[in-house]
Amino acid sequence: MCGILGVVATTPVNQLLYDGLMVLQHRGQDAAGIATAEGNTFHLHKGPGLVRDVFRTRNMRALPGDMGIAHCRYPTAGSAWNFAEAQPFYVNSPFGIMLAHNGNLTNTAELKEQMYRQDLRHINTNSDSEVLLNVLAHELQGVARGCRLDLDTIFAAVAGVHRRCRGAYAVVAMIAGYGLLAFRDPFGIRPLVIGVNETPEGDEYLLASESVALDTLNFRVLRDVEPGEAVFIDLRHQLHARQCADAPVHAPCIFEYVYLARPDSVIDGVSVYETRLQMGEHLADKVAERIPVSEIDLVIPIPDSSRPSAMQLAQRLGIPYREGFVKNRYIGRTFIMPGQSTRKKSVRQKLNTVGQEFKGKRVLLVDDSIVRGTTSREIVDMARAAGALKVYFASAAPPVRYPNVYGIDMPTRAELIATGRSDEEIAREIGADALVYQDLEALKSSVRDLNPKLSRFDCSCFDGSYVTGDVSPEYLDAIETARSGKPRATNEEGAAPQMQLDLMSSEQQSS
Repeated sequence: MCGILGVVATTPVNQLLYDGLMVLQHRGQDAAGIATAEGNTFHLHKGPGLVRDVFRTRNMRALPGDMGIAHCRYPTAGSAWNFAEAQPFYVNSPFGIMLAHNGNLTNTAELKEQMYRQDLRHINTNSDSEVLLNVLAHELQGVARGCRLDLDTIFAAVAGVHRRCRGAYAVVAMIAGYGLLAFRDPFGIRPLVIGVNETPEGDEYLLASESVALDTLNFRVLRDVEPGEAVFIDLRHQLHARQCADAPVHAPCIFEYVYLARPDSVIDGVSVYETRLQMGEHLADKVAERIPVSEIDLVIPIPDSSRPSAMQLAQRLGIPYREGFVKNRYIGRTFIMPGQSTRKKSVRQKLNTVGQEFKGKRVLLVDDSIVRGTTSREIVDMARAAGALKVYFASAAPPVRYPNVYGIDMPTRAELIATGRSDEEIAREIGADALVYQDLEALKSSVRDLNPKLSRFDCSCFDGSYVTGDVSPEYLDAIETARSGKPRATNEEGAAPQMQLDLMSSEQQSS
């Protein structure tokens, strides 16, 4: 779920990239990096921590140039604590490439083996982004004629990446002496948008994970990068685009609209804020079916992502809306903090109750989703400690029952509270008097109604249907074993418990 930026401008871009990373900080708080190009020379600074902590004045002065890329890291592959995996990554052959990547490859192990045995390339970290960079470099080397590149060669290399790499990836990369390259995986799982700024000196282009970065940096939104499409901006500031995938299918990650993206962003032509209002509409109908409306005194959101849904739900049901929790703005998003103990500790530091909104009241708490349940359990306890008579809980998203392998840190089934539990059992686990989940079809409608062209989504964490078609139970077992350091528990016959997955055929993917 990392944040990425790429820019070609007419003036120095270091401050532009820094400001853009600050706007995208919600997408990753583990590490940050900026790389700029000054002629044929790259300049790079990256390190662990928040953007404001990684970059000092001396670092910014050491990043000259009018082209650059930037990245804020949210670790899903590799190690959360290995700061050698901060991006961008660099290879010096061929031509010199800097790359930043948002997403997660699902065939990293296979690609690393190919890199070593066939392509004779060394991968220095456990990051799938470094693997992706080396695949791109090898494909460029394979199609280049001599020491010069042209558009056909660059786009052919991206086509090669699409053939070899599986999973989710939105990429920005600089090729020394040539320009800025960006591309999106053939399913468009992770977002990428193009913006333009017309100046007297020429057009400037900015690519970013979310449109909010374009808005705040005064770039006009041009369009989204299409699934499988590659965009190249040369040193003369000319934009070139080409479809590089054989059979692209638009299936964006629906969790972007639920939680990941800022509400003021527009992704694939859909306002994130409006989708969350729609989620509140649908959720209100579901709540009314499960809980007598007369039994609810107040609707209270869990700040911040659930506010639009909670407001719309309260309005539709005619129940007063109140802010019952105050958020500490200096604590990061608990969902993207590495480590369960860190998340649990930070919940009470992040939120505090407004006591008078709970004392003697029957409250409906609304959150965007329930993933591990740790935060939900702590929040319900806080509401009861503040004097709530009853605590109902509603989730604007369906139950998260399956791992996400496309760039969201929920890869193990043991961490997901909804796996193997009914709604009633989950309610007991988090201590709520009743629990209401959004229906998956209602969630899809919340997005699709705003852009009917979006007929497909990646909803794998809700329904176990993995759009890339290469995620098997054995693959998930391998991820869990790698993370925990021990095999999964087995049943009496010695086989690992199975989960129902929808492995989509190529025919289904292209339908």
